[in-house]
Amino acid sequence: MPLRAQFLSISQFSLPQSSHFNSYFFPNSSFNASYNHPKKTLSVTGWRKCKRNSFVTSNASSSSTNGVPENAHIKKRKIMEHVFLLKAKGNISEAEEKDMLDYLYTSQYHMSGILAISLGRIEGPNEENFTHGVYMRFQRKEDITKFYNSAFYSRVLEEHVNPISYGSVCIDFESEVEDDIIPIFRRGEDFNYGVECIILISALEMAPREAIEDALDSLQHLISEYKSFIVQATIGTNLNSKCSEYSHAAVIRFPSREDFVFFKESKDYKDMWSLKFQPVTKKSLLVHYSVDPVGTELM
Repeated sequence: MPLRAQFLSISQFSLPQSSHFNSYFFPNSSFNASYNHPKKTLSVTGWRKCKRNSFVTSNASSSSTNGVPENAHIKKRKIMEHVFLLKAKGNISEAEEKDMLDYLYTSQYHMSGILAISLGRIEGPNEENFTHGVYMRFQRKEDITKFYNSAFYSRVLEEHVNPISYGSVCIDFESEVEDDIIPIFRRGEDFNYGVECIILISALEMAPREAIEDALDSLQHLISEYKSFIVQATIGTNLNSKCSEYSHAAVIRFPSREDFVFFKESKDYKDMWSLKFQPVTKKSLLVHYSVDPVGTELM
């Protein structure tokens, strides 16, 4: 399928000059080295050495040297993340699905404030029966408020989403990424394809706040340990008062399905989840979808 348009105005978004500037505007000038995936029998350390130097940013704490995190001096910028999961009816046609995804994707060209977007059909079953996922990044909290009140977006939902779906959930959370064009706008080679993983968590009401924070810190630390397999990750507390079903969310972009599976099936992730999250979690949801081109036309 043809590549979709990748244009986005940044005239209202003040960013510093950087060495990545040319790579952003001239995508043929790649800043990533190619690599071949090693066999899965390699250890995490061994495999990491074979991986490319991915452009990784997250709000996780990186490994430290003499007690000082290695990313302690990296300037960060706060951003707002929006996650929208929906349940499509079982009888929708391929044309109806494409139409819905096209309109949702091209919303970014009709409304200001959307810095990045990805969406796709959720792969594999999940307990909530969600079928499609949409992720958007905004510059400020006010931009999300304007987004929800947008007449254009309301029309997209009424005409192209609601008629072919029967349920949805929205999560909004604040996080931070490295203060540079590529990580903020999620542009460049690493973001063109891959797997978007969304983790939603509903913390127990009686769970100690310290235990919840410790669980989130453990996930952040694990992300930093597996940074060779991750393009970008953000974690935060749900700020959407209209959706109290989930209290926390994480969005993790993997370069490939192989990287996603390796992370999700790793002993480190399973141990972290059973030791840190299960004692404080009422319910959780992990879904993923492939990031592929959707369309080329401005809807």
